[in-house]
Amino acid sequence: MIRIGVDIGGTKMEIAALDDSGAEILRRRTETPRGAYPDAIRALADAVLDAERTVGQRCTVGIGTPGAVSAKTGRLKNAYASALNGMPVKSDLEKLLGRELRFANDANCFALSEASDGAAQGASVVFGVILGTGVGAGVVVDGRALAGVNAIAGEWGHNSLPWPAADELPGPRCGCGKEGHIEAFLSGPGLARDHQLATGESLEPSQIVARAESGDRSCEGSLARYEERLARALASVINLLDPDVVVLGGGLSNAGRLYRNVPARWGRYVYSDTVTTPLLKARHGDASGVRGAARLW
Repeated sequence: MIRIGVDIGGTKMEIAALDDSGAEILRRRTETPRGAYPDAIRALADAVLDAERTVGQRCTVGIGTPGAVSAKTGRLKNAYASALNGMPVKSDLEKLLGRELRFANDANCFALSEASDGAAQGASVVFGVILGTGVGAGVVVDGRALAGVNAIAGEWGHNSLPWPAADELPGPRCGCGKEGHIEAFLSGPGLARDHQLATGESLEPSQIVARAESGDRSCEGSLARYEERLARALASVINLLDPDVVVLGGGLSNAGRLYRNVPARWGRYVYSDTVTTPLLKARHGDASGVRGAARLW
């Protein structure tokens, strides 16, 4: 059986086909369908059909998207920057392709990929985090990505930053409209905003990381604040879920110092005399989302 996965991002869409062993036999990246909804949904269906023509057979299809399909309305919710948001994407795409499809939040797909054959392979409970333009997370238990009764399991980024200091209140405004959310602090734009407020200097997150590694004190200070906040945010997850593994993905996961400094900080917030939880970098990198979407079947 060949399984197709589609990972729909804010600007890029990736499609991959996996064989029974998990090997990729096709992988493509294109612009995310935009414009009017009928054109976007048709382009999405055409991308799947074209991939099937290439591999030479009809496949199962899993879709990873920002947000989730609402159990109440059947429409995509919380996918703020997508032309598909608020639309009946699942039912419309199933009609166009003539089969059942499986949808999941993109962070759930990431966590499922890493739990299946990635950095967390063999772990029973996995918490997968995407630190990128936004902050998403997914929970996998015994090989199954949890969706939740409201289809919001793992929406860790839309909780308030725990144990806030006085100068962190009320906190920056999140994309969802509320203040002080984890996403507003720990996303790439959140790091850049914090650095600019502290120094007056406008830098990309990757530049902040690179300059800190070169000894720039202001960038070092910004990353140290980031690590302290990430440690607090993950400590709250460990207190609630106590996962076997925490896996990081997204652009900021490339900062190697996180894997040393964050576990060194989170112990003071975790309700245990020892904290042995490993913090690992994703094995499949940017491919984890699309691989996890395929593995929804």
